[in-house]
Amino acid sequence: KKRVGAMRDLCFIALLASAQGLHVARAPALRPARAAGLLMKEPPTKPIAAETNAEAEDGSGGLRQLLGLKGASVDDGKSFLNWKIRLQLMKPATWIPLIWGVACGAAASGNYHAIWNLFGAAPTTDSWGVVGEDTLKAVGAMLLSGPILCGFTQTINDWYDRELDAINEPNRPIPSGAISEAEVYSQIAALLIGGLVLATRLDSWAANDWPVITLIASFGSLMAYIYSAPPLKLKAEGWLGTYALGSSYIA
Repeated sequence: KKRVGAMRDLCFIALLASAQGLHVARAPALRPARAAGLLMKEPPTKPIAAETNAEAEDGSGGLRQLLGLKGASVDDGKSFLNWKIRLQLMKPATWIPLIWGVACGAAASGNYHAIWNLFGAAPTTDSWGVVGEDTLKAVGAMLLSGPILCGFTQTINDWYDRELDAINEPNRPIPSGAISEAEVYSQIAALLIGGLVLATRLDSWAANDWPVITLIASFGSLMAYIYSAPPLKLKAEGWLGTYALGSSYIA
């Protein structure tokens, strides 16, 4: 009876293993020491953030640092007015879509006069003054949307992420101590105030009946703030954060 019961149990185990896609018959027996080793794996010795903070091995660390990208080299903090760290905080790599958006908007408006419009392309003009003025307006709008207000967005986001960055990206400018609290505050204020002042000047230059540019710039700045800063901090609210950041960049 014992043999019959044991055989029955073995058949049941074999059927169960077969149903789960296991090949029990050919599975080698594990030695006790090897089995213990598999069950007691040593934890990784490197911290999770080690690879994230490693400098790029292709020699592009200096350029990455200026563009605000991962793999950046660590700045020595000796640049004039700490401009390298300030620029890194503003993440110039993120300005490109906004500057390109201004260029596309100007082209789509049908009222922008470039050099080629002097030679018959619509909208035609025979005035270098008109071309020069439209070029300066476009450059002003690109500065507003890219370096100034996008730079404001990136700086304020890094400031309110400083505690997380101290764990995940300790080499970032703020958690590493490469820039002081006072310098960060002054940069945020300068970018925001400078952006709104430039927006009002562009409204006057365009002779807008309503300060459209100023209102849009103010709305975008507000969305950037509530995306990153408490008490709302919409970046922690899933889709609300996505919409807030998207509307900020579109504005």
